[in-house]
Amino acid sequence: YRNRWENGLKKKEIMKSFIFSLILMGMTISVFAQAETYDTPEKSDPKAKAILESLKDKYEQFKSIQADFTLTIEIPEEDRIVQKGKMWQSGDKYRLELEDQSIITDGETLWYYQKNNNEVQVNSAEDMQSGEDILTPTDILKMYESGEYIYVLVDEYSAEKTIVQQIEFKPTTRDNKNHSKLRLTVDKKANTIKEMKAFQKDGTRYTLRMDEFETDKAIDESQFTFNKADYPDIYVEDMRF
Repeated sequence: YRNRWENGLKKKEIMKSFIFSLILMGMTISVFAQAETYDTPEKSDPKAKAILESLKDKYEQFKSIQADFTLTIEIPEEDRIVQKGKMWQSGDKYRLELEDQSIITDGETLWYYQKNNNEVQVNSAEDMQSGEDILTPTDILKMYESGEYIYVLVDEYSAEKTIVQQIEFKPTTRDNKNHSKLRLTVDKKANTIKEMKAFQKDGTRYTLRMDEFETDKAIDESQFTFNKADYPDIYVEDMRF
């Protein structure tokens, strides 16, 4: 079991770098946009802040979110990995389903289930709520309030019969950050997130594109729990103290 767990963990860390770290930054650097210099969170682009506040206000009004997404992982000198996934969220509860893993929390406990190895890692949800643990659209939109990132509106253009805005985030320090930059793509007319892209320091890139998006639909509470009795011979790694 030990070898199987370690092999599964290596693959899980690749996915977690985007889905469980979902992003963020790596180097202390000034951001330049529109002939302005933004070098502290307090001096971040006010246009970007207005967009993020509008998005956050909208997403926080939703009682629930259900989405289909495409995750693309580009690792230097390796074939591109493309996976389809689904997400359910209600308050601080959520479920992410990918081809080879599930990430589930009821707000108190968080489970990582590795489908190929029939293994689950159990964590305290509270322990995973650091600035690196970005998982859902509403979590990402709280990022700009943390004071740890500089953000700037870097582009606005027409595409797919709408106006697209792109906001880039960079960290104020490199401490404990695996990422050099995050790019958030927004549909200006719909005031929704279209895409999130993370640039890691090792050259790996993760792109999460929202394909379908529904809100305020009833979600069965069983979606937010993991019952190990449903998985015969499952290996459980409990990381809680």
